[in-house]
Amino acid sequence: MLSRREVESFIQQYPKFEDTILGLQYAPRLPKGMLRETQEVIGLARKFVDEEIRPNSLDLERKTFEDPDYLPWDLVKKANQWGFYTMWVPKLFGGKGMNMPSMSYFIEDVGASCLGITNVIGVHYLGVAGITASGNVKITNRILREVAWGEKTGDPCIIALAITEPSAGTDAEEVELADKGTMTCHAKRVEGGYVFNGAKIFISMGHVSKWTVLYGSTDLKHPTDTMVAAVVKQGAEGFSIVRHENKMGQRVCPASELAFVDCFVPDDQILLDSQRAKTFSNKPYRKIIQKYIDYIVSITRAGVGAMGAGTARGAFEEALKFAAKTKVGGKLMINQEWAQCMLAEMYKNVSLARLAYMEANYANSHRGIYEQLQLKPMYYYLKYMPQIYFDKVIQPLLNHDAATWLMSKASLDMQPVENQRCTSGWASLAKFTGTDYGVKNAQMALEMMGQTGLRHESTAEKKLRDAKLLQIYEGTNQLNRLNLFKCLIEPEYPNARVFED
Repeated sequence: MLSRREVESFIQQYPKFEDTILGLQYAPRLPKGMLRETQEVIGLARKFVDEEIRPNSLDLERKTFEDPDYLPWDLVKKANQWGFYTMWVPKLFGGKGMNMPSMSYFIEDVGASCLGITNVIGVHYLGVAGITASGNVKITNRILREVAWGEKTGDPCIIALAITEPSAGTDAEEVELADKGTMTCHAKRVEGGYVFNGAKIFISMGHVSKWTVLYGSTDLKHPTDTMVAAVVKQGAEGFSIVRHENKMGQRVCPASELAFVDCFVPDDQILLDSQRAKTFSNKPYRKIIQKYIDYIVSITRAGVGAMGAGTARGAFEEALKFAAKTKVGGKLMINQEWAQCMLAEMYKNVSLARLAYMEANYANSHRGIYEQLQLKPMYYYLKYMPQIYFDKVIQPLLNHDAATWLMSKASLDMQPVENQRCTSGWASLAKFTGTDYGVKNAQMALEMMGQTGLRHESTAEKKLRDAKLLQIYEGTNQLNRLNLFKCLIEPEYPNARVFED
């Protein structure tokens, strides 16, 4: 039997060994309270599906066909009433503080019924990630407490994230590609802040968000070396919404084109720039930016993988119900071997998609952005201390510059690159695995159901339309395959290079 020290030495000698047992390694460190919390979240998701989604999702989509500019204000207010926009916000910032991995199970359950409604809720946390991953505690505290206040007052305060550009697309999510692409959103340094000029496209929930996380660069020839991350409030001078995309799938969740013309953003809304980075790190700024982006997508790509698992499950459930009541050749389809094999394959796809996003969550919990929140002492401290303590005692401390420096140092400077590769690589694996299986199951459901599956009320054709979009956003599945190679395969082969073409 190896001693603990020998095991640790072995892991250091063969680091890939650790990557293969993320779940097994993390399980003993999991606070038991997370299990009950997750059960509570799943129960709430199923109640929301029964009461709000199943009765309304098809009618909501019909409204978007009748009026392509339809915006889901009532749905946003309903989600706000249910507390979904603060559910995974830490209690430090006024939220309910549910453990972050539980959100993936929530997303799967809701996504099994309607991905558009799922994204109306889930994409808010893309914006939350864009703020919190910057390490800027002062702005994080300010904006997320507005979100909590919006829940109390019934006036939803949700956050969008704007990174995709008309001429850059998915390139914006990789420093190597951004520098080779055509980034056009310019941030000019002026007294007291920055002036932004440019456009962003395909911004989910851009029309109905109160705050938008915005990215621009002071030198468009070297965008990642000069990137500026900021938050802009809707209605700010120079910030306008140009149009609402008429999408094929996930129609109830609007995708917006945003324009910024001489839009001034003051220093107290700048999340991260090269000057602030110099205060906590002496590493090249592009490495800080890539780590910042990786920590965002490590969370959100795992979530999109869960959406894929959800639609894979929803398609399987529709096909199963159809097979249980439909006869072919005088015999129920569910009793025919060809149908049983198809259903077994679909069930397999659901299970593997779920396992992929679970493992990505373990990576985030064990070696990523969730780690500090899920250490047992910290978890129970946050769980059982009353909210008034965080509001009255902790909140004033969060507004000190020292809190931002410490958080930025810990998350963007001190984390080893191996952890960054692990979380980003597994998130990409979860993303393309889950979404490919979601599309595959939706296709198989239509194949099994034939003409019946093409009827809108069957939801099978809607699931395919919704699922196809998953393969595109949060980085195309091609990009995510390359990112997996970069993070989990390339480090072992010094001669290998990604993004060389």
